[in-house]
Amino acid sequence: MFKEQLFEKAAQLQKTIVFPEGDDPRIIQAAYQLSERKTCQPVLIVEPEKFEKKRVEMDLKTPDFELLSPNANRKRDIELFFEKRKHKNPSQQKIEEAISHHAFKGALMVDIGEADGCVCGAVYTTGETVRAAIQCLGTKPGIQTVSSFFLMVWPERTLLYSDCAVIPAPTANQLVDIALASAESWVKMMGSEPRMALLSFSTYGSAEHATIVPITQALRKIKSRQPDLVVDGELQVDAALVPSVYERKAPESPLEGSANVLIFPNLHAGNIAYKLTQRLAGATAIGPILQGLAKPMNDLSRGCNVEDVTLVAAISALQSVDA
Repeated sequence: MFKEQLFEKAAQLQKTIVFPEGDDPRIIQAAYQLSERKTCQPVLIVEPEKFEKKRVEMDLKTPDFELLSPNANRKRDIELFFEKRKHKNPSQQKIEEAISHHAFKGALMVDIGEADGCVCGAVYTTGETVRAAIQCLGTKPGIQTVSSFFLMVWPERTLLYSDCAVIPAPTANQLVDIALASAESWVKMMGSEPRMALLSFSTYGSAEHATIVPITQALRKIKSRQPDLVVDGELQVDAALVPSVYERKAPESPLEGSANVLIFPNLHAGNIAYKLTQRLAGATAIGPILQGLAKPMNDLSRGCNVEDVTLVAAISALQSVDA
């Protein structure tokens, strides 16, 4: 049901999503599904002849979505990328090598408004995707950190976990960026108020350790920057999520044991938590989804399936609102 809601919300927007890995069979199948369901308007970066051969092999009809040759607008793309990177004084060879990578082409299309979001990673590594995103799109104003989130979905509730995939040991300032980006992600995905907990093994100083300091520092900075945001910390996860525990451990918490956005203190905690939640608590994990970028670009797992591609495309469309 939740997935269907994501597809329906995306379909109302009719955004254009570019796929740099346009010759991968999973991407091709996903593009047909997205087009038929009117989830978005797919653009595949692929040589038309190569696509046609794959289409015939896969016994698919003539597409009603756009195919874009990798060499289209190459001169323009080189000029755009040079403007982005001229402060690094790159050689012409390095610029041309970057533009030959389809992820960079897709990212530049998003940057100049030819597409609303970019989805790749079925073939490319996370490093390739994130590098193209950072170099071509950059981060949102006021945010210096690219992070990620997972939506953990049960029939009766949804939680947002961050960061579970990008920043190994966030500083206080990086925790602030992660938290503010996560609050925005919650609003765009769910359309309701974020209730955010900065998690720890301690609740309100019940333990003392140097690793808790960045969490409490981040809380003060978040409240200063967004005083209306419902946020609290440092909190143990049961005090953040269980009303009866909140009443005993943190009765003054504005979350009242009903957090929906969980900010983890480091990548160990976030990655372990999402996998435990997925494997033992029966949640569907949707992600990781990149956040903090000026415009949407998302990384697929190289083990992704067609449904994964379509979901990430729908989420990218939702992220593009007001991006």
